[in-house]
Amino acid sequence: MDIEGMLKALGEPMRFRIFSLLLERKHCVRSLSKKLNISEPAVSQHLKILREAGLVYGERCGYHIHYFPDQRAADCLAETFSGMREQSLILDRDPNVCNCEFRRKEHEHTC
Repeated sequence: MDIEGMLKALGEPMRFRIFSLLLERKHCVRSLSKKLNISEPAVSQHLKILREAGLVYGERCGYHIHYFPDQRAADCLAETFSGMREQSLILDRDPNVCNCEFRRKEHEHTC
């Protein structure tokens, strides 16, 4: 999955809010429009971007389409951030130690 595309889509605050609402329960465009106090066409445009990023999908129910978060996308986001958290936990935070690759190479040449 394209994590950068997903993060770009979620980088817009209204799309992030829409995605967050869909994590709570399914919604149709009208429901999201009323909940967020924005027009239905605006909701539709945001949903289009979220769909293209692979974050949501819709299922027809009568005259309406109900939108859901894509579970694979939610899992991908969770795994990515979990991995970032793990890397942060093992990071050497000693301010007196420089692990910069440039400095190591420079230091190797001067010895």
